[in-house]
Amino acid sequence: MKRLVAVALIAMLLLPGVAYAGSATNAALGLGAFAALGTILLGVAALAQPAIAASAPVVYAPPPEAVYAPAPPQVVYAPAPPQVVYAPAPPQVVYAPAPPQVMYAPAPPQVVYAPAPVYGYRYYPPYGQGYRHARYWNR
Repeated sequence: MKRLVAVALIAMLLLPGVAYAGSATNAALGLGAFAALGTILLGVAALAQPAIAASAPVVYAPPPEAVYAPAPPQVVYAPAPPQVVYAPAPPQVVYAPAPPQVMYAPAPPQVVYAPAPVYGYRYYPPYGQGYRHARYWNR
């Protein structure tokens, strides 16, 4: 029996070296191991006892005295604004007499010019086809 416990203890001591996963994971595994070991050593019943707490004493205080605010000051209104006086209507607008009617002179005679000469344009082949030489392109 002692040999079995010794082999299990050595296996438990060597096991964290095999299960390396980083510092944060190692810390979490260590805290979990302490929690499990504490539960095993102390027993589940040690932590399952109900807590005993005394109820707080009830204290009654007398209600506070009523404090009343003073009455608000009396409202004084400003005097009414003076009555509005309107100015007389402006004088009526008088327009000057209409300008004289415009008369046009007779239309100038129509000028007819000879038609412009028409020049013929040289035919240009489509782009890239006019400057091909057989000695360069048919190789």
